[in-house]
Amino acid sequence: MLQEFKKFILRGNVVDLAVGVMVGAAFGSVVSSLVSDILTPFIGVFAKVPDFAGWTFTINSSHFMIGKFINNLISFLIVSFTIYFFIVLPINSLNEKTKKESQSVPTTKKCPECDSDVPIKAKKCPFCTSHIS
Repeated sequence: MLQEFKKFILRGNVVDLAVGVMVGAAFGSVVSSLVSDILTPFIGVFAKVPDFAGWTFTINSSHFMIGKFINNLISFLIVSFTIYFFIVLPINSLNEKTKKESQSVPTTKKCPECDSDVPIKAKKCPFCTSHIS
C-alpha cells in the first residue's frame, strides 16, 4: 500500500501540481500585498481616501466591509490579467504554431475512386487497385 502511494506521489503530474499550487499561493500573497500596501494608497491619493480597507457601512448593526472587498477585487483582477497575458496567451500561440507545423506537410492523399487514404507517394490504391495520378 505504501509503494502504491509512493508511486502516486512521485508521478510527474502530482509533483507539478503541488509546485504550481505553492507558487500560485505565494504569487497571490505578493499580489495581495501589492494591492493593499501600494496600489490602494496610491489610488487613495487621488480619491482622497488613504485606504480602501477602512470603507464600511452599517445597516441594522451589520457591518459591511466594502473596502476589503474592493482590495480583493483589485487583487483578483491583477492575478487574472497576469495569468491570462503571461501564461494563457503564450501557450495558446505556441499550440497554434505547433498545430500549423504539423499540418503543413500532408502524408496521405485521397483515392479518387474509393475515397480511401493512401500514402502520398502511392501510384496505385491498395484498396481498389485503381491508378492514382
